[in-house]
Amino acid sequence: MPKPAETKSSSIGSARSALISILGEFVAPYRRPVRTAALLYVLTGLGFGEPASRQAIARAGASGLITAERDGRQTKWSLTEQAHQLFVEGVTRVFPDMSGSSRWDGRWLVVIAPIPESHRAMRKKLYAAFRWAGFGNPSPGVWVTPHVDRLPEAKTAIDSLGLSSNTISFIGSPVDVGIPENELVHRSWDLEMVASSYDELLARFDGKRPLSGEEALFAHLELADALRHTPYMDPQLPAALLPNWTGLDVVKRLQNLRAEWTPAAHAHWLSIARLD
Repeated sequence: MPKPAETKSSSIGSARSALISILGEFVAPYRRPVRTAALLYVLTGLGFGEPASRQAIARAGASGLITAERDGRQTKWSLTEQAHQLFVEGVTRVFPDMSGSSRWDGRWLVVIAPIPESHRAMRKKLYAAFRWAGFGNPSPGVWVTPHVDRLPEAKTAIDSLGLSSNTISFIGSPVDVGIPENELVHRSWDLEMVASSYDELLARFDGKRPLSGEEALFAHLELADALRHTPYMDPQLPAALLPNWTGLDVVKRLQNLRAEWTPAAHAHWLSIARLD
Protein backbone atom coordinates (compact mmCIF):
# COMPACT_ATOMS: atom_id res chain seq x y z
CA MET A 1 0.00 0.00 0.00
CA PRO A 2 1.53 3.35 -1.03
CA LYS A 3 1.56 6.25 1.37
CA PRO A 4 -0.06 9.62 0.62
CA ALA A 5 2.30 11.97 -1.16
CA GLU A 6 1.69 14.57 1.53
CA THR A 7 -0.08 14.45 4.85
CA LYS A 8 -2.38 17.44 5.13
CA SER A 9 -4.10 19.27 7.93
CA SER A 10 -7.75 18.33 7.59
CA SER A 11 -10.78 20.43 8.42
CA ILE A 12 -12.57 17.25 9.55
CA GLY A 13 -12.94 17.31 13.30
CA SER A 14 -12.12 13.73 14.25
CA ALA A 15 -10.88 10.43 12.87
CA ARG A 16 -14.29 8.92 13.63
CA SER A 17 -16.09 11.55 11.57
CA ALA A 18 -13.60 11.12 8.73
CA LEU A 19 -14.06 7.34 8.81
CA ILE A 20 -17.85 7.64 8.61
CA SER A 21 -17.48 9.89 5.58
CA ILE A 22 -15.05 7.41 3.96
CA LEU A 23 -17.48 4.57 4.57
CA GLY A 24 -20.42 6.53 3.19
CA GLU A 25 -18.64 7.98 0.16
CA PHE A 26 -16.35 5.14 -0.91
CA VAL A 27 -17.32 1.88 0.78
CA ALA A 28 -21.13 1.90 0.72
CA PRO A 29 -21.46 2.44 -3.06
CA TYR A 30 -19.39 -0.64 -3.93
CA ARG A 31 -20.64 -3.10 -1.27
CA ARG A 32 -17.18 -4.72 -1.20
CA PRO A 33 -14.83 -5.43 1.73
CA VAL A 34 -12.01 -2.92 2.17
CA ARG A 35 -8.61 -3.52 3.73
CA THR A 36 -7.49 -1.79 6.90
CA ALA A 37 -4.52 -0.44 4.95
CA ALA A 38 -6.80 1.42 2.52
CA LEU A 39 -8.71 3.06 5.36
CA LEU A 40 -5.45 4.01 7.07
CA TYR A 41 -4.11 5.49 3.82
CA VAL A 42 -6.97 7.97 3.70
CA LEU A 43 -7.20 8.69 7.42
CA THR A 44 -3.48 9.35 7.83
CA GLY A 45 -3.46 11.32 4.60
CA LEU A 46 -6.11 13.57 6.12
CA GLY A 47 -3.77 14.26 9.02
CA PHE A 48 -4.91 11.79 11.67
CA GLY A 49 -2.25 9.74 13.44
CA GLU A 50 -2.17 5.99 12.90
CA PRO A 51 -3.12 5.17 16.54
CA ALA A 52 -6.18 7.44 16.39
CA SER A 53 -7.08 6.04 12.97
CA ARG A 54 -6.84 2.44 14.10
CA GLN A 55 -8.88 3.27 17.19
CA ALA A 56 -11.61 4.83 15.04
CA ILE A 57 -11.75 1.68 12.89
CA ALA A 58 -11.84 -0.60 15.95
CA ARG A 59 -14.63 1.44 17.55
CA ALA A 60 -16.64 1.37 14.31
CA GLY A 61 -16.35 -2.39 14.43
CA ALA A 62 -17.34 -2.57 18.09
CA SER A 63 -20.39 -0.38 17.45
CA GLY A 64 -21.69 -2.67 14.70
CA LEU A 65 -21.04 -0.26 11.86
CA ILE A 66 -18.53 -2.55 10.15
CA THR A 67 -17.52 -6.19 10.52
CA ALA A 68 -14.04 -7.72 10.12
CA GLU A 69 -12.86 -10.75 8.21
CA ARG A 70 -9.39 -12.20 7.82
CA ASP A 71 -7.82 -12.47 4.38
CA GLY A 72 -4.45 -14.09 4.96
CA ARG A 73 -2.41 -11.66 7.02
CA GLN A 74 -4.77 -8.79 6.25
CA THR A 75 -8.03 -7.66 7.79
CA LYS A 76 -10.91 -6.56 5.59
CA TRP A 77 -13.93 -4.60 6.71
CA SER A 78 -17.48 -4.67 5.37
CA LEU A 79 -20.47 -2.49 6.18
CA THR A 80 -23.20 -4.21 8.14
CA GLU A 81 -26.61 -4.27 6.46
CA GLN A 82 -27.97 -1.86 9.08
CA ALA A 83 -25.11 0.57 8.46
CA HIS A 84 -25.61 0.39 4.71
CA GLN A 85 -29.30 1.24 5.13
CA LEU A 86 -28.39 4.18 7.38
CA PHE A 87 -26.06 5.54 4.69
CA VAL A 88 -28.75 5.14 2.02
CA GLU A 89 -31.24 7.03 4.18
CA GLY A 90 -28.61 9.64 5.03
CA VAL A 91 -28.07 10.47 1.36
CA THR A 92 -31.70 11.54 0.97
CA ARG A 93 -31.38 13.85 3.98
CA VAL A 94 -27.99 15.36 3.09
CA PHE A 95 -28.85 15.71 -0.61
CA PRO A 96 -32.61 16.30 -0.61
CA ASP A 97 -34.73 16.91 -3.68
CA MET A 98 -35.56 20.59 -3.18
CA SER A 99 -37.81 20.81 -6.24
CA GLY A 100 -40.84 20.54 -3.98
CA SER A 101 -39.73 23.21 -1.51
CA SER A 102 -42.24 25.65 -3.00
CA ARG A 103 -45.09 23.23 -2.32
CA TRP A 104 -46.19 23.21 1.31
CA ASP A 105 -49.67 22.87 2.72
CA GLY A 106 -49.02 25.11 5.74
CA ARG A 107 -49.20 22.34 8.35
CA TRP A 108 -46.74 21.83 11.19
CA LEU A 109 -45.87 18.78 13.22
CA VAL A 110 -45.61 19.68 16.91
CA VAL A 111 -44.16 17.38 19.56
CA ILE A 112 -44.18 18.29 23.24
CA ALA A 113 -41.70 16.09 25.07
CA PRO A 114 -40.61 17.50 28.44
CA ILE A 115 -37.43 15.98 29.90
CA PRO A 116 -36.10 16.91 33.35
CA GLU A 117 -32.84 18.85 33.37
CA SER A 118 -31.29 16.04 35.39
CA HIS A 119 -31.68 13.62 32.45
CA ARG A 120 -28.94 15.22 30.36
CA ALA A 121 -27.96 12.10 28.41
CA MET A 122 -31.57 11.56 27.33
CA ARG A 123 -31.96 15.22 26.38
CA LYS A 124 -28.81 15.02 24.27
CA LYS A 125 -30.05 11.96 22.38
CA LEU A 126 -33.46 13.50 21.72
CA TYR A 127 -31.87 16.78 20.64
CA ALA A 128 -29.63 15.00 18.11
CA ALA A 129 -32.46 12.87 16.70
CA PHE A 130 -34.86 15.80 16.36
CA ARG A 131 -32.26 18.15 14.88
CA TRP A 132 -31.37 15.53 12.27
CA ALA A 133 -35.08 15.25 11.44
CA GLY A 134 -35.34 19.02 10.92
CA PHE A 135 -37.15 19.96 14.14
CA GLY A 136 -36.72 23.32 15.82
CA ASN A 137 -37.00 24.00 19.54
CA PRO A 138 -38.86 27.31 20.08
CA SER A 139 -39.34 26.76 23.82
CA PRO A 140 -38.29 24.12 26.38
CA GLY A 141 -39.84 20.74 25.65
CA VAL A 142 -41.52 21.91 22.42
CA TRP A 143 -40.33 20.72 18.99
CA VAL A 144 -41.76 21.84 15.65
CA THR A 145 -41.20 21.13 11.96
CA PRO A 146 -43.07 21.85 8.72
CA HIS A 147 -41.94 18.40 7.51
CA VAL A 148 -44.99 16.51 8.76
CA ASP A 149 -43.75 13.38 6.96
CA ARG A 150 -41.04 13.12 9.62
CA LEU A 151 -43.61 11.87 12.16
CA PRO A 152 -42.27 8.26 11.99
CA GLU A 153 -38.77 9.54 12.88
CA ALA A 154 -40.16 11.47 15.82
CA LYS A 155 -42.11 8.44 17.03
CA THR A 156 -39.02 6.22 16.80
CA ALA A 157 -36.97 8.69 18.84
CA ILE A 158 -39.68 9.15 21.47
CA ASP A 159 -40.35 5.42 21.80
CA SER A 160 -36.65 4.49 21.96
CA LEU A 161 -36.11 6.89 24.86
CA GLY A 162 -39.19 5.73 26.75
CA LEU A 163 -40.90 9.12 26.56
CA SER A 164 -44.22 8.07 25.02
CA SER A 165 -46.24 8.33 28.24
CA ASN A 166 -45.33 12.02 28.72
CA THR A 167 -45.35 13.18 25.09
CA ILE A 168 -48.05 15.08 23.23
CA SER A 169 -48.00 15.45 19.44
CA PHE A 170 -50.30 16.85 16.77
CA ILE A 171 -50.34 18.19 13.21
CA GLY A 172 -52.04 21.43 12.29
CA SER A 173 -51.78 25.02 11.11
CA PRO A 174 -51.00 28.07 13.26
CA VAL A 175 -53.90 30.27 14.35
CA ASP A 176 -54.02 33.97 15.21
CA VAL A 177 -53.18 33.53 18.90
CA GLY A 178 -49.71 34.17 20.28
CA ILE A 179 -46.61 34.70 18.16
CA PRO A 180 -46.87 34.84 14.34
CA GLU A 181 -45.40 32.14 12.14
CA ASN A 182 -42.30 34.12 11.20
CA GLU A 183 -41.48 34.54 14.89
CA LEU A 184 -41.96 30.80 15.38
CA VAL A 185 -39.32 30.23 12.70
CA HIS A 186 -36.99 32.78 14.28
CA ARG A 187 -37.23 31.18 17.73
CA SER A 188 -36.89 27.64 16.44
CA TRP A 189 -33.75 28.00 14.31
CA ASP A 190 -30.73 30.30 14.22
CA LEU A 191 -30.89 30.95 10.49
CA GLU A 192 -28.27 33.70 10.65
CA MET A 193 -25.83 31.15 12.01
CA VAL A 194 -26.83 28.71 9.26
CA ALA A 195 -26.25 31.34 6.56
CA SER A 196 -22.89 32.27 8.06
CA SER A 197 -21.84 28.61 8.19
CA TYR A 198 -22.78 28.14 4.55
CA ASP A 199 -20.79 31.24 3.59
CA GLU A 200 -17.75 29.80 5.40
CA LEU A 201 -18.12 26.48 3.59
CA LEU A 202 -18.39 28.19 0.23
CA ALA A 203 -15.31 30.30 0.93
CA ARG A 204 -13.37 27.19 2.01
CA PHE A 205 -14.23 24.97 -0.95
CA ASP A 206 -15.22 27.11 -3.93
CA GLY A 207 -11.64 28.14 -4.67
CA LYS A 208 -10.28 24.60 -4.64
CA ARG A 209 -9.44 23.00 -7.93
CA PRO A 210 -8.03 19.51 -7.27
CA LEU A 211 -5.33 18.70 -9.84
CA SER A 212 -4.58 15.09 -8.96
CA GLY A 213 -6.53 12.05 -7.83
CA GLU A 214 -5.15 12.31 -4.32
CA GLU A 215 -6.03 15.98 -4.02
CA ALA A 216 -9.50 15.24 -5.37
CA LEU A 217 -9.93 12.38 -2.89
CA PHE A 218 -9.09 14.49 0.16
CA ALA A 219 -11.02 17.56 -1.00
CA HIS A 220 -14.04 15.40 -1.84
CA LEU A 221 -13.99 13.82 1.62
CA GLU A 222 -13.65 17.13 3.44
CA LEU A 223 -16.59 18.56 1.50
CA ALA A 224 -18.68 15.41 1.94
CA ASP A 225 -17.98 15.46 5.68
CA ALA A 226 -19.05 19.10 5.91
CA LEU A 227 -22.24 18.44 3.95
CA ARG A 228 -23.00 15.39 6.10
CA HIS A 229 -23.34 17.64 9.14
CA THR A 230 -25.56 20.29 7.52
CA PRO A 231 -28.94 18.61 8.30
CA TYR A 232 -28.24 19.14 12.00
CA MET A 233 -28.19 22.91 11.51
CA ASP A 234 -30.30 23.50 8.38
CA PRO A 235 -33.98 22.46 8.71
CA GLN A 236 -34.46 22.76 4.91
CA LEU A 237 -37.60 24.84 5.39
CA PRO A 238 -40.19 25.37 2.64
CA ALA A 239 -39.70 28.45 0.47
CA ALA A 240 -42.87 30.03 1.92
CA LEU A 241 -41.14 30.32 5.29
CA LEU A 242 -37.88 31.68 3.86
CA PRO A 243 -38.76 34.11 1.06
CA ASN A 244 -35.26 35.64 0.87
CA TRP A 245 -33.18 32.58 1.75
CA THR A 246 -29.86 32.36 -0.15
CA GLY A 247 -28.71 29.16 1.54
CA LEU A 248 -30.28 26.98 -1.14
CA ASP A 249 -28.02 28.47 -3.82
CA VAL A 250 -24.95 27.85 -1.66
CA VAL A 251 -25.98 24.25 -1.04
CA LYS A 252 -26.46 23.69 -4.77
CA ARG A 253 -22.99 25.10 -5.48
CA LEU A 254 -21.39 22.88 -2.85
CA GLN A 255 -23.18 19.83 -4.17
CA ASN A 256 -22.07 20.68 -7.71
CA LEU A 257 -18.46 20.88 -6.49
CA ARG A 258 -18.81 17.46 -4.90
CA ALA A 259 -20.14 16.09 -8.19
CA GLU A 260 -17.21 17.64 -10.09
CA TRP A 261 -14.66 16.00 -7.79
CA THR A 262 -16.40 12.61 -7.58
CA PRO A 263 -14.92 10.89 -10.70
CA ALA A 264 -11.27 11.68 -9.85
CA ALA A 265 -11.83 10.96 -6.14
CA HIS A 266 -13.37 7.55 -6.80
CA ALA A 267 -10.75 6.67 -9.38
CA HIS A 268 -7.99 7.31 -6.85
CA TRP A 269 -9.86 5.41 -4.16
CA LEU A 270 -10.18 2.39 -6.45
CA SER A 271 -6.47 2.58 -7.25
CA ILE A 272 -5.54 2.26 -3.57
CA ALA A 273 -8.37 -0.02 -2.44
CA ARG A 274 -8.10 -2.25 -5.52
CA LEU A 275 -11.83 -3.02 -5.62
CA ASP A 276 -12.10 -2.86 -9.40
